[in-house]
Amino acid sequence: MFKDLLNKLLQPVPSALAPKDARLALTALLVRIARSDHNYADVEQDRIDRITASRYGLDLGETILLREQAEAMEAEAPDTVRFTRAIKEAVAYDDRIGVVEALWQVVLADGQRDDSENAIMRLSASLLGVSDIDSARARRRVEKTQ
Repeated sequence: MFKDLLNKLLQPVPSALAPKDARLALTALLVRIARSDHNYADVEQDRIDRITASRYGLDLGETILLREQAEAMEAEAPDTVRFTRAIKEAVAYDDRIGVVEALWQVVLADGQRDDSENAIMRLSASLLGVSDIDSARARRRVEKTQ
């Protein structure tokens, strides 16, 4: 199942992703962020579920299935660059700011930020083509709501 999508992500010039593939890639990136501190907490999994349910209009079963598929895909994928590159190609800038905001929601879900999460956030935002200023604004918006 993931082989075709991973092959698309690994191409030197990624091809456009189908909507289902794009949401799987985004969810896998959310999982990667959550796992970056080596503490994949229930609160982070719940936050990923709420983000994907809201973003894609999924019911609970579909949401959990998407996260489980994303967890498996994230474990197989070689690096963050492939996810972000595919998302950047498939998503307009304003929507990528929304992706960065979703990433911040996951990072801040457990109430702690560590160096590994900060590093992968800087990398992800940069690879998504989102400016440091827009990423900081997204983080502040998330902090106000938590």
